[in-house]
Amino acid sequence: MGYLAGRGIADITGEIAECGLLGYGLPAQQAAGLHTRLRARAFALADGDRRVLLVVCDLPLVFSSVTQAVLRRLPAVYTEANVVITATHTHCGPGGYSHHAVYNSTTGGFRPQTFQAIVDGIVEAARRAIADLRPAKLRLNHGELRDASVNRSRRAFERNPSADKAFFPDAVDPATTLLTLERDGVPVGLISWFAVHGTSMTNRNRLVSADNKGYAAYHWERAITGVDYLAEDARPALVTAFAQTNAGDMSPNLGLRPGGEPAGDEFENTRVIGTRQYEAAAKLLADKENSELLEGGLDHRLIHVDMARVGVGPRFTGDGGWHRTSHAVPGATAFAGALPDGPTGWWFADPERNPLLDAVSRLGIYRIARRLRDAQAPKTLAAPISLLNRFVPFGQEVLPIQLLRIGSLYLLCLPFEVTIVAGLRLRRTVAESVGADLDHVLVAGYANAYGHYVTTPEEYDAQMYEGASTLFGRWQLAALIRYASLLAKAMHDGRPVAPGRPAPDLSRRRRRRAAPPAPDRPLPNADIGEAMSFSWDGQTVVAEFAGVHPAHDPRRGGTYFEVQRREGLYWHRVADDGDWSTRMYWTRRPAPRHSTLSTVRIQWQVPPETPRGRYRLVYRGDTGRVAFEARSQEFDIGVVEEL
Repeated sequence: MGYLAGRGIADITGEIAECGLLGYGLPAQQAAGLHTRLRARAFALADGDRRVLLVVCDLPLVFSSVTQAVLRRLPAVYTEANVVITATHTHCGPGGYSHHAVYNSTTGGFRPQTFQAIVDGIVEAARRAIADLRPAKLRLNHGELRDASVNRSRRAFERNPSADKAFFPDAVDPATTLLTLERDGVPVGLISWFAVHGTSMTNRNRLVSADNKGYAAYHWERAITGVDYLAEDARPALVTAFAQTNAGDMSPNLGLRPGGEPAGDEFENTRVIGTRQYEAAAKLLADKENSELLEGGLDHRLIHVDMARVGVGPRFTGDGGWHRTSHAVPGATAFAGALPDGPTGWWFADPERNPLLDAVSRLGIYRIARRLRDAQAPKTLAAPISLLNRFVPFGQEVLPIQLLRIGSLYLLCLPFEVTIVAGLRLRRTVAESVGADLDHVLVAGYANAYGHYVTTPEEYDAQMYEGASTLFGRWQLAALIRYASLLAKAMHDGRPVAPGRPAPDLSRRRRRRAAPPAPDRPLPNADIGEAMSFSWDGQTVVAEFAGVHPAHDPRRGGTYFEVQRREGLYWHRVADDGDWSTRMYWTRRPAPRHSTLSTVRIQWQVPPETPRGRYRLVYRGDTGRVAFEARSQEFDIGVVEEL
């Protein structure tokens, strides 16, 4: 029996105004518009009675809150063991969708609207993929991409043994892996794995954006294949996902400064790094002669691990001793951020070392708590998550470790951001246990939940951002290697694994929620929906309207505006808020208490191939009581010179 495969795609964009963007941890980085929509891309696979469902989401992170809610709404055959939900790790998606308080700290609390948009969209994409199951061939290709990432923690990387560093001579992981779903010789679904952070868009940006991996998928689907995301037909010709691997220390900012090169243009950096990922994947797709036709069915194993209480022996520690992990504690430099991608703006004057906290840790806490010292030193301790958990669910310590097999391809799915050398050691463990080639084992990070970073012990000792964010201490990687080995050997031997006790479901717990927006009111000089200004310079069209708060209707699966072209008596959509060429800026204006006054500015950068004709912009809003439609003045486009 051969494989069945199905694909599905759906909108998961949440709030785009006055909601903290998740990733950089800056309270001031509040959403104020839309750059590109966020989407979930699902791939259902079946072989006999075996099932696997992979979902790649344009999200900053995946939390247990989301995974648990999605699983409750899927057919019973899809379980926590055979479903993996991963994030592309954009740093410019709305936050507030976790059930743990630390991740809602910049959003004013839990955001039900964003949470619901994400869960509804993932479920919709998954159901579409399941309904789309058809006979298919699965092909696997391997390649390299060397000009789309840079090691942002080189000093920590250099502490690793020479044998590990020799595997990455440029201190980057260049591996690209492409899984193709093919029907009758035609590709209908693609998953491309490559390690690079979603930080092309900087912490100065306030527009919701899918970042470089989102652009790569958009470019292939929309610009190359012509997929219409708003079409009623839920079966696009092609669904492409650009997934993460061990991207913990991989930055897209090749100049090691926010915004990348050239000149720190974050939009251009997003496009360039996304385009390079697309081109690398397209090259692999074209190399059918060197592709591997996957056979051998599907398999899966999963175990829930209390990462605060793992003992590891000499086989895994590498120093001949026995050690334990500890409760989650971030280090001081974790609060400073990864500087090449953007500092957080916290008060730490020296992001590499805080003298006060360092003295407290070395001379106080570590002298008293020797077990904590063995697990966490030389980390400068900053915040005891386990103590905070006694008062409110603050951070998660019980986390899922999952291993999936698709033919000869193995995916070790982890709820962590894994550095490339830590990923290498995990991959070697799985490959040796199952007898697979190393390039057939991938670490799929940002999967199913979130537990911050994983570094090697050597990198940990440098206590750069990644090491300080390795919450469970110096032996966290050894603990994960232990469980990766357990899952891999069980899969190889055909033995089940007791899943253990999962993290508690916190969905029924009361939590602080952000207040809804106040009612909209007209501006002093313009009624709601009235066009206020318009400009067209031959390259960019800009129209401003008296607007409403977007939270009244997030328009999931729809659009806040359209670019329309006149054809005869009718107007037809040629672009919308999901297109790369458009942007929407929302601005709150001074208003009386308990009311909202705002403007909406819509921008369209006219693509060079745009045909001649008459055009207009159409803005759609909802006050919460009545929906409306507003139009800009009409304008003509002749022969557009290349931008």
